[in-house]
Amino acid sequence: MDTSIQHDPNAHRFNTVVDGVTGHVEYELTGDFMTITHTIVPSEIGGRGIAGALVKAALDHARDQRWKVVPQCSYADTWMRRHPDYEDLRA
Repeated sequence: MDTSIQHDPNAHRFNTVVDGVTGHVEYELTGDFMTITHTIVPSEIGGRGIAGALVKAALDHARDQRWKVVPQCSYADTWMRRHPDYEDLRA
């Protein structure tokens, strides 16, 4: 899926707008640890791989920053388990 995702570091969110509806990943940052707290994709835009794209963007950013990740959100945790190339980020 080709989704435009924006990082809003002040709000600790990764956002995308699809068909006028916003989906996002929220995180908390403590030192070098990113805790992914929520993955929100409204049902109107669900089933298109948007949640996965948002989590991947957050994890790619964490990797670029050399942060470890705590996937508190169950979706992010499951996504990481299904993509073992991101497991090295897990705190």
